[in-house]
Amino acid sequence: MELKPIASNMTEIRLNAGKLILFSYQTPVASWEDGKFYITADRWSNTTQRHINKWLKEFSSDRKAAEVVPQDYFTFLMGKS
Repeated sequence: MELKPIASNMTEIRLNAGKLILFSYQTPVASWEDGKFYITADRWSNTTQRHINKWLKEFSSDRKAAEVVPQDYFTFLMGKS
């Protein structure tokens, strides 16, 4: 597992399986795995929305290219129930 701070309150974690997970503050809100982006269906703060957009833009992608999934999806990715 590799931790990469991107900006204030914005962090990316690279898991051994090649998955990337974006955290806004302490909450996982987006991921990349198997060649596809996923973003949370939950509406957090405006700052969190900017974090997601910025992260996607780093990969030359946007929200339209990402699949919207329930927040529980990211909890599951982190191995929590």
